[in-house]
Amino acid sequence: MRLAAFLLALGAPAMADTVLAARTIRAQSIIGPGDVMVKPVEIPGAATTPEAVIGLEARVSLYAGRPIRMGDLGKPALVDRNQIVPLIFERNGLRITTEGRSLGRAGAGEVVRVMNMSSRNTVSGRVLPDGRIMVSR
Repeated sequence: MRLAAFLLALGAPAMADTVLAARTIRAQSIIGPGDVMVKPVEIPGAATTPEAVIGLEARVSLYAGRPIRMGDLGKPALVDRNQIVPLIFERNGLRITTEGRSLGRAGAGEVVRVMNMSSRNTVSGRVLPDGRIMVSR
């Protein structure tokens, strides 16, 4: 009895905010402050603060009035598909640098597949903040 009275005294649970697209945002666009709005409704998986999405890149088209999910966003791409990029391999003081062709889009810190232009082998590497790709085994 006491528990039920206590729960009734608390009232309804507070709603969390959800970030919605204020306009249609095309894929590969950087999200700015005017692109989002906040609505007091809780939608699982959706962003809850504008600060969490502003400055990120839309990986898919985001439609006006629809919730923005964090899985639909990523860091702004530094490397585009088919772009020629520097590949770097370092181990035990040895440093090898060559060129590669990116097989996908990726932002800083993300892993991307790259074809080594010299050997035609496909390798994976992490994108550095300056757009170079650090290859490791």
